[in-house]
Amino acid sequence: MIPILLKFGPLTIHTYGFMMALGVAFGLWFLYVQAKKLGLDAPKIIDAAFYTILISLIGAKLILFIGNFSYYTSYPKELFSLARSGGVFQGGLTFGVIFALWYFHKKKIPTWNVSDIIGPALALGHGFGRIGCFTAGCCYGSECSVPWGVVFKSEYAHNLTGIPLEILLHPVQLYEAVLNFLNFLILFLILRKKKFQGQVFSFYIINYSIIRYFTEFFRGDHPAKAFLVESSSPFLSLSYPQLFCIFGIIGGSALLLFLRKRKSG
Repeated sequence: MIPILLKFGPLTIHTYGFMMALGVAFGLWFLYVQAKKLGLDAPKIIDAAFYTILISLIGAKLILFIGNFSYYTSYPKELFSLARSGGVFQGGLTFGVIFALWYFHKKKIPTWNVSDIIGPALALGHGFGRIGCFTAGCCYGSECSVPWGVVFKSEYAHNLTGIPLEILLHPVQLYEAVLNFLNFLILFLILRKKKFQGQVFSFYIINYSIIRYFTEFFRGDHPAKAFLVESSSPFLSLSYPQLFCIFGIIGGSALLLFLRKRKSG
């Protein structure tokens, strides 16, 4: 765990923020390259992506605030700290998709064609973001006894995120990082041989929902109110993020079938 990457006097560069920026940079690079290959207006798509990222960050922070209302009303400055948390990804994704659909319509950008290159870009950027989570100690895992478990020792990270110290934990952030990078590769392969517009993005929603549902079993940072059904076993519990994942799997599958049927019709 390296929560602070560099420090120059009063200037502190947190590793989480750096990895987030790196993920955004790689995601935008992928978008630009693929847009050029498809003969799309790459600068216009990058502009759309930039505005969508801003709206997504606002949405992620808003859902984080609502889910931890009492804490952030007591410590409002912490809401804007990238060192502590960037927000709730699913909240950001929801806000981002709604805004992007509106913006694409307004600017006459081919929605589903562009969405198919956005999906892999999101997976790629998210992989780097989860590595950032690991370095910061946020979104930490539950206690475990597996040989690959990790022990965190940074008091600074503990004060920021509440991560338990000197206890063997699942490196759940790295689980999700690896799975997001794998999702990127799968989506990229589908992109190269896609049969209809929207196919790749539909699979992005399905794949990420499955990834998040699985990794939720190993999360240790949930307050009690984060569960719809809580049991002594995580595999018999259902958290609200997992409920949203179920909706994501259903919604992504429905979208896939709808777009496939529209193409065949």
